[in-house]
Amino acid sequence: MIDATQRKAKLQRIELLLLDVDGVMTEGGVSWNNQGVEQKTFHIRDGLGIRLFSQAGKRVGIVTGRASHVVQLRASELGIGIVRQGVEEKLNAVSSILTETGLSFEQTAFIGDDLPDLAVLKRCGVGVAVADAVKEVLDAATIVTAARGGKGAVREVVEMILRAQGRWDAIVQRFESGVS
Repeated sequence: MIDATQRKAKLQRIELLLLDVDGVMTEGGVSWNNQGVEQKTFHIRDGLGIRLFSQAGKRVGIVTGRASHVVQLRASELGIGIVRQGVEEKLNAVSSILTETGLSFEQTAFIGDDLPDLAVLKRCGVGVAVADAVKEVLDAATIVTAARGGKGAVREVVEMILRAQGRWDAIVQRFESGVS
């Protein structure tokens, strides 16, 4: 962990937020209906946070080990243009994304919860573990959220970044004035 001054400095550099899905955007459970269609539950505040982050001129992406049509639908709904599913080596996928976007690891925050996220979490400028992440991820994280995966952790991180960058108050004022 780092002190508040170092944390703010790291958050101020963030231009790209990358997310794992299962255990970060969802609680980590997977269910299927009677027709064999996979279902996931996403937190609505995370969705608004992702939209607000994008509206602030930032980029959001998904890097997940599983492949799911539901994830593609959610990404499309939220305007997430960077989606990598079925990824076995997340660090390689993130390196490729950074090459494509022209951004650096230092400008990237990654939110993870389990061992496949560890290498990326340690390499990014801000590595975030959700509150219920495995011990190794919690120990490696720059920041640990108060919220559990699928329970608003993404929104919490978005707010941290936008507050550190001095953008959050203007967003709140837009909503207070009825202009979202």
